[in-house]
Amino acid sequence: MYEIAELLKETRKDSGIELSEVSKDLEINEIVLQNIEEGKIGSFKDVFTLKNYIYNYAKYLGLEADKIINEFNEYLFEYTSKIPVKELEKTIELNTKEITDEAIASPYTIEKPKNKNGLYILLYILLFILVILAIFWSVNQITVDKTNAYVFNYRK
Repeated sequence: MYEIAELLKETRKDSGIELSEVSKDLEINEIVLQNIEEGKIGSFKDVFTLKNYIYNYAKYLGLEADKIINEFNEYLFEYTSKIPVKELEKTIELNTKEITDEAIASPYTIEKPKNKNGLYILLYILLFILVILAIFWSVNQITVDKTNAYVFNYRK
């Protein structure tokens, strides 16, 4: 990575371009470009964003951007391939334990509680009983002594 960083820095200086000018032209923060020129890849959270910055920077300086990205990929492969296999296996094992221990739920689906079904059934039964009582009461109001309420008894 330091060879790539040094190549970018030397090419920029040989061209007589200031870092602030590159920053304006590429719309990349000057601190980001400075970190790239110093080879500080640890200051970047995302490797793909870093690769994109390096590619655009190399292309801006007139260098073979694809060749530099290939060198960067080789550097990353060498760096990541030096991680012991046992550490990788241990990390994978820990990650799979965490996934299986926790319930996986999508934020787009709502899990319906299973205990509320009994509450809904009880609510429907209560509503049904109330409807029956309302019907019984209204029929009882209409009929008085087995005669309909619309028949009026007039006093003579």
